[in-house]
Amino acid sequence: MRVGTRLRGLRIGLRFKIGMTIAATAAVSATLTGTFVPGIVQGDRRDSVLAEYQEAARHYRASEGQVTAGLEVDPVKVPEDLRRAVGPGGARSVTYLEADASGTTVWAAGLGEEGQLLAFRRHFPQTLFEDLEHATRSAAVVGALGASIVGLGLAAAMVRRLRRSTRQADRIKDGELDARLPERGRDEIAQLSAAVNAMAQALAARIEAERAVTANIAHELRTPIAGLLTASSLLPGDDRPAEMVRERAVRLRDLMEDVLEVARIDNGGERAEPREVELAALARRVVAGVRADRPQAAVAVEVIHGTVRETDPRRLDRVLTNLVTNALRHGAEPVLVEVDGPELRVRDHGPGFPPELIVHGPQRFRTGGNGGLGLGLAIATGQAGVIGARLSWHNPPEGGAVVTITLPRTPADEASQTVRGDAPFQ
Repeated sequence: MRVGTRLRGLRIGLRFKIGMTIAATAAVSATLTGTFVPGIVQGDRRDSVLAEYQEAARHYRASEGQVTAGLEVDPVKVPEDLRRAVGPGGARSVTYLEADASGTTVWAAGLGEEGQLLAFRRHFPQTLFEDLEHATRSAAVVGALGASIVGLGLAAAMVRRLRRSTRQADRIKDGELDARLPERGRDEIAQLSAAVNAMAQALAARIEAERAVTANIAHELRTPIAGLLTASSLLPGDDRPAEMVRERAVRLRDLMEDVLEVARIDNGGERAEPREVELAALARRVVAGVRADRPQAAVAVEVIHGTVRETDPRRLDRVLTNLVTNALRHGAEPVLVEVDGPELRVRDHGPGFPPELIVHGPQRFRTGGNGGLGLGLAIATGQAGVIGARLSWHNPPEGGAVVTITLPRTPADEASQTVRGDAPFQ
């Protein structure tokens, strides 16, 4: 792999970007300072020497040939470029720089009234110019380092605020609607935090209102559905119409109970009642109950590693029953329940889970390709959260769909017994 490819894959943080931007800006400023300051100094030297020359030349003309200190008349050692510049037809007064190992000589020259060459020069030692350059570079380097340190400090403070806000936003995304972002300061980050908090508050109020409406509707329907169920049981005969009425009444009651259970989970009123449970026996009991309702269903239990765990058996039974029922309803037979230590897997041979379910998990009141409101999987997820279990969803390469229930570790795990080699339940 080439270095360029590796660098493109690196994650560059905001702090690094801000620090590098400030450091680069300071470095560019130092470079420009080191480039232009010497030129400005040389320009000042030219102007200073030219002013001295003009004053001396004016005195020379006014005194009718009296030479002041520093003014030379027709000097022998004059740079040829300077002599040509002030020759006949040249400029009235010019400056010229002559550099050698000892330093820089600045010349200023012009023509007198009788055509003689008037010259003035000043010598500036090389050490002065070197000291100036060194001081300029040193100041630029110190300024760049100081700006980089200050910039990194400011960037670090900004990144810490953003990270705290990100953690709180992740909590809101995971369903903790009472989490809020810190709103310190009056800058753009504080304004963004305030906007997100207002959004979270409005979202929480809306979700709470929807939950209350759903629970109230379910409670209001309890009495008429109970009456409908009683009336359907009194229908005479066992013909198909009477059987359909009884089936629909039972289905309506089950749906109402599911809605109420979802509301209880959402309100946080559910509490686990843990005790030691043999997972293999619980899985067989769940499959036996499913078979009682679906005698022809091809569903079995395979115990890879049986174990005793401390959990709430009623809620784990509910989770596993919903997953098996969902696999039979929306997947394809045969359905296999695997017990592998603290993990229980429900495997079917259907078309697999939709991609959005694998990414986001079950979404209630979302109708899938085979119909349904998604309450069964939502209840399974909620009840798993009550007992501290984790559900994971994936489609294996060989086809079908697999849901894995991973139970949390408890103090009783050290005393759990392991049973191996149990044959599949037939």
